[in-house]
Amino acid sequence: MLRINKKKIRYFIPLFLSAGIIIYTAFLVVPILNSIILSFYAGEGLTPTEFVGFGNYVKLFTQYPFKERFFNAFGNTIKFFIIVTLIQNVIGFFMAVLISRKFAGSKFFRRVSFLPTTLSVLVVGFLFSLMLNPVWGIFDKILEFLGLGFLIRPWLGDPATALPVIAIIISWQWMGEAILFYMAGIDAIDIEILEAAKIDGAGPLAEIRYIIFPSLLPVIGIVTILIFIGDFTQFDIIYAMATTRGNPIYSTDLFGSLFYRVTFQSAERGGWGMGMGAAVATIMFLIIFVGVVFWLYIFRMKGLRSKEGA
Repeated sequence: MLRINKKKIRYFIPLFLSAGIIIYTAFLVVPILNSIILSFYAGEGLTPTEFVGFGNYVKLFTQYPFKERFFNAFGNTIKFFIIVTLIQNVIGFFMAVLISRKFAGSKFFRRVSFLPTTLSVLVVGFLFSLMLNPVWGIFDKILEFLGLGFLIRPWLGDPATALPVIAIIISWQWMGEAILFYMAGIDAIDIEILEAAKIDGAGPLAEIRYIIFPSLLPVIGIVTILIFIGDFTQFDIIYAMATTRGNPIYSTDLFGSLFYRVTFQSAERGGWGMGMGAAVATIMFLIIFVGVVFWLYIFRMKGLRSKEGA
């Protein structure tokens, strides 16, 4: 019989951990630190040499047009996050509850619900841009056919509708991921609890309200955190449907598109230089870090209170 020497295993633990630590440091920690250092410099090219201290941050928060573009992107990102969070959490939750029920075709719907997630974001953006085109788009044709022609408008050309429309599209594409998380949470619920509730006469709504929803609160937290991180770094769907300027008139400009435009495009096309781009990236990182820590703290406190109550 093979015996495992626990003392020898201890010597191998640092060896196994070192590979992950090296990769994590090289591809995450070093770029973040480099970006923070770069944010204190200004100048042309990929390696600015003029040290300006917090000058880039001062410009970003106080000077035109930096302040206007930055706070516009911040506000748009918050709106985008709220819309996507509501859609994916509400619809994803109820879709998961519905699909988790055993009925004819439930396995088929499980597979189909995840299909949009496998598509390229650029492909999705291009296809929906064609569908929403005011001249030949099929969406407006469907509205006309249904007698709802009065609702037709330039969906991606109107500042009032462009951002919500794109948020709905990206919510649809990544809905499968939210459904997957919620279904995993539902599968983890003790089946005896659900059966006992049915014996006691609990209907589907009572089952959802008093058993499923409270049990999935941690999952709601995880899904919300993933949406938060994804939306504050969102770029490809904006690039595909609204260009890097966040058309129309910056109404769809998010932090991701602002960072790309500021960092990698010429001054004529809205670029501000690598130093300013690094400052934007640093602020994005701080917002994401603080937001995630705050959200985890809230759910941790709720978990501790529920245990104390039990």
